[in-house]
Amino acid sequence: MAAQQGGGGRQGIMSLTIKDKGALYAAYMPFVKNGGLFIPTNKSYSFGDEVFMLLTLMDDKERLPVAGKIIWITPQGAQGNKTVGIGVQFSDQDNGATRKKIETYLAGALNADRPTHTM
Repeated sequence: MAAQQGGGGRQGIMSLTIKDKGALYAAYMPFVKNGGLFIPTNKSYSFGDEVFMLLTLMDDKERLPVAGKIIWITPQGAQGNKTVGIGVQFSDQDNGATRKKIETYLAGALNADRPTHTM
């Protein structure tokens, strides 16, 4: 999984590529309204910050534009050696299209008991 920051200011554009189903499973947050993703980053964010990402999933050539807000922060030195990063809740803007696309890729894996970056 690769995340890159672009631009400055409070609402930067992140480019996120997830090529692996296991990485997508670990990053996806199905328990959040509209769905969400955990994004590994050392950049400092605050709860409620608005973010915009261009998301590339698996071998899809299309980059999905996704707006969201920060609802989860895993700080440096978190218990259990959790990956440092942020959880982004998808906004209502895409009417669940991003969530549906991710859940299609993860069909059958969502009820697994494997740990994720957030739970």
